[in-house]
Amino acid sequence: MFARFSNLGLSSQIFVGLIGGIIFGFILVLLSSFNDTLANFITTYIIGAFDIIKKLFVNALKMVVVPLVLVSLICGTCSLSDPKKLGSLAGKSISLYLITTAIAITLSLTLANIFDPGANITTQTTDYVAKQAPALTEVLSSIVPDNPIKAMADGNMLQVIIFAILFGIAISRAGESGQKIALLFNSFNEVVLKLVTLIMQIAPYGVFCIMSAVILQTGTESILNLIKYFILVAVSLLIHMSITYPLLLLVFTGLSPLPLLTKLRPAMLFAFSTSSSAATLPVTMEVARKRLGVDKTTASFTLPLGATINMDGTAIMQGVATVFIAQISGVDLTMSQYLTVILMATLASIGTAGVPSVGLVMLTMVLTQVNLPTEAIAMLLGVDRLLDMMRTTVNITGDATIATIVSKSNGDLLTDVYNDKDAGHKFENTELKSN
Repeated sequence: MFARFSNLGLSSQIFVGLIGGIIFGFILVLLSSFNDTLANFITTYIIGAFDIIKKLFVNALKMVVVPLVLVSLICGTCSLSDPKKLGSLAGKSISLYLITTAIAITLSLTLANIFDPGANITTQTTDYVAKQAPALTEVLSSIVPDNPIKAMADGNMLQVIIFAILFGIAISRAGESGQKIALLFNSFNEVVLKLVTLIMQIAPYGVFCIMSAVILQTGTESILNLIKYFILVAVSLLIHMSITYPLLLLVFTGLSPLPLLTKLRPAMLFAFSTSSSAATLPVTMEVARKRLGVDKTTASFTLPLGATINMDGTAIMQGVATVFIAQISGVDLTMSQYLTVILMATLASIGTAGVPSVGLVMLTMVLTQVNLPTEAIAMLLGVDRLLDMMRTTVNITGDATIATIVSKSNGDLLTDVYNDKDAGHKFENTELKSN
């Protein structure tokens, strides 16, 4: 049986681990309901052990994110000898990310006003204190690192991206010395990708532990209490992923969206289980390059940028949550306040990129701007973990879609690879190799 499991492709292994974790999680929920002693044993020992495995796995993923982003961006940037190409690449990527985020928040506000998720729900008193959101101008003014080593140590990805781009430009203009450094980073890139390969081999087991713990810790009571809010956010995310992105891809490239949605399955499953665009980045980059045919330079620039600033899933949650909190607080938002929510959520997706707990910080900023109580966020925390998994899946789908569009517009998308259903088969068997 184990040999048969080992012969499955990566996405199939992750899917088995995900479904197995969900089933085992519900078994643990059932067993915990028998008596307090058994519940305490499961929480202390079984989930305790799973938490250790989960943290080791997620930390291993995060361990390679900074080196991967740094090295891939440096390699991608230094290969662009023409500064105009870099400017065009950055302009297209950022513009498309902001457009999709604005569409996402508009969609969620529209649906929330139609279906009224806060109807007949009263505000609950809690001890929750919302984190103080930094001023947007303060965050934007600090995107250039004064200490790049500290930025890497802190995992401030926006600062790491800025440093990598500037360093790559310097390499491309340094002549013969720059060429030597470029060769060194290309070799470094090979090693980092091999490290990713090693980590991917334990992914199904990490996903199993994550899902088991999530199901037990979330339970069903919190979901039932906020069922309308939960369903509305989930449906909004599904609409954005299955309609907005495919339409953008079709309009801008003329390509069928089906290959993208089917080939992106490994990254989607990974994003769903880890709830982290950054942790999923190694998988997203490999899928984009090996299965979708996105040019190496475009993938190295656009995807790390998207994993940092593309917050479509979070924007959707903010839209529904803002209307929900306004309704339970008895506040009727004006059209100008709705426009403020759209603007703040779109700009905050870049401005808060390096801030911990970014989703809640962004929501705090939005609620503050429209004079809604930030302490009401506590009501949403019970279901936020599961919704975060869905949001992350939407985010990485958006990253891959924008990377494909940008690559096609630059004329370097390998359409034969994109349309080939068997392309990247080696990746499915966890063989991650650099082009």
